[in-house]
Amino acid sequence: MIGVLGASGAVGRAAVRELRALGHTGLRLGGRTASALCAVAEENAVGHDETVWADADATDGLRAFTEDCDIVLNCVGPTYRLRATVASAALAAGAHCVDVAGDDPAAEDLLKGGDPARDDRTVVLSAGALPGLSSLLPRWLAGQGLDGATALTAHCGGLETCSPTVAHDLMLSLSSGGADGAAYGEALAAVRGGRRVSRALRADEDTTHEAFPGRVAVQPYLSGESERLAGDLGLDRLDWYNVHPGPAVRTLLNLLPGRLAAGDDRAELAQRLILAADLDLAGRKPYYVMDFALSGTASGAPATAGLTLRAASSYRLTAAVGALAVDAVLRGKVPAGVHFACDVLNPDRVVRHLRDHGVADLRLTGAAAGAHQVEEGVL
Repeated sequence: MIGVLGASGAVGRAAVRELRALGHTGLRLGGRTASALCAVAEENAVGHDETVWADADATDGLRAFTEDCDIVLNCVGPTYRLRATVASAALAAGAHCVDVAGDDPAAEDLLKGGDPARDDRTVVLSAGALPGLSSLLPRWLAGQGLDGATALTAHCGGLETCSPTVAHDLMLSLSSGGADGAAYGEALAAVRGGRRVSRALRADEDTTHEAFPGRVAVQPYLSGESERLAGDLGLDRLDWYNVHPGPAVRTLLNLLPGRLAAGDDRAELAQRLILAADLDLAGRKPYYVMDFALSGTASGAPATAGLTLRAASSYRLTAAVGALAVDAVLRGKVPAGVHFACDVLNPDRVVRHLRDHGVADLRLTGAAAGAHQVEEGVL
């Protein structure tokens, strides 16, 4: 049985649809609101789904939810607070676990408690859009027409509703430190000469980028995932920007670092972010973009390869990656132990799924478009 925790949330509801599309039925849907869970269970159901009250903050409820599950897909957060709580409960119940977030702190907690591989259990962390797809797509792009990659520039963001989990993670990206202190990453840092360099980049509160309509704010941020990506691809240079198109969110982002430093209540600040995102979205169509520009060589000459992903929602992107990770674990494609999704999922299969199931539009440029011989660079 597959248990989906947070099944009535933005990611969880989409994950249920993705799992059903992959042929998985008879799911256990967990959450804190019975009526919302029942609505998910009845939505396009192709088999009997079980609904169970479950709260990641309630030990007894979490234990009851994970019992008899073969695998648990965790779609709740925020990451900084839950860390490995859900994964640990799943392992204690003898189940595998996929977490759409998780990140380095969860991996550290799990490995301190003993390697799950000894019990033939698998945990896949960071199985979402960002982190997750944010590393899978550059890895895939690196194999499309380039002999070797040396530099990557990424711009990721969009105009959509802001969940409490996203709000808290966004605040982390504005305030956390580097690898020796905080676990999530470092604002304004970049990779230079193959290593992390603090304050290498600057934020721009009012600029443009060809992949995004209108004016945007760009904020440099080097996450642990991006730093590992640079090492895995052998990159000399990596610049990563989080993009914020909405004016209300942009205005609030200017104030947040000072408010966080002053010790303002994070829950109240998160609510302000949620309201600002709703204001920006009023009367506009939501979208999410991931744009990558990779430099390297092709046939011995300097070359570039580009990939722009456009989707209606980052939440569906996260759900798709999480569902694919669950499917891969159940099919025995992921070894026992603790892994990050970008290290164990097949990038080709992920890209095909996004394209064939209408999750996102992917457009290739430069050497990548030539390698695929796709008219006008559309994949």
